Amino acid sequence: MGEIKKYTTVSIPRPLYDKVKESIDGTGFTSVSDYVVFILRELMAEHQPEGVFRKREKEKVKSRLRALGYIE
Repeated sequence: MGEIKKYTTVSIPRPLYDKVKESIDGTGFTSVSDYVVFILRELMAEHQPEGVFRKREKEKVKSRLRALGYIE
């Protein structure tokens, strides 16, 4: 069976949501949630000691960036 994913809801001010939604138009991100998850993962990686960000998670980020055309 596949991995069970658990999600929660995070509230952000509507003007910020609208601004993010407008800014991701044409970038390959399919939703504000996808973009916010991407940004939070990046921020968490920056603030963790080296080696704490698991290799699998790094590969997921790299794969997503490739799919979006940001890296080859």
